[in-house]
Amino acid sequence: MGVSCRIFLLDQDDGLYRLPSTKFNQMLRDPTSCRVTRFAGARLRMTDVAVELLNRQPIRVIWNTFGFLAFDDDGYFDAGTFDQHQRARAELALAPLAAEPKGAAIVVDATTRFVAQGGSWKPSRTLQRHIDEAALGRVKCPRL
Repeated sequence: MGVSCRIFLLDQDDGLYRLPSTKFNQMLRDPTSCRVTRFAGARLRMTDVAVELLNRQPIRVIWNTFGFLAFDDDGYFDAGTFDQHQRARAELALAPLAAEPKGAAIVVDATTRFVAQGGSWKPSRTLQRHIDEAALGRVKCPRL
């Protein structure tokens, strides 16, 4: 058994595009190395899906995360905006661990909460099923 992570982008019409992890990592390291003119000037929904593998075949979805990827007018990934949202989400997740003992209130800057919320979304049940089917290889979608 194993686990595989699959990244998908969704356009405004819910069209799914598979984004290979190697390409996404390249975009994170050097946004100018990977131009996607199809998405120039767009802010796309993104989902990262972990699937369980049995004999190298996907058998079930383990979890999903949802975010956004923005592209500038030339089609280059906006890593700064993505990083800002990821940091805010991490800060919110870690806030309970940093709380004072003895029941002290957990204080998180509201700005962080708003930034984190602006970097996530939730699909409808129908769209979630479609994403899961693509992650399991049952629905074909274009690769970027």
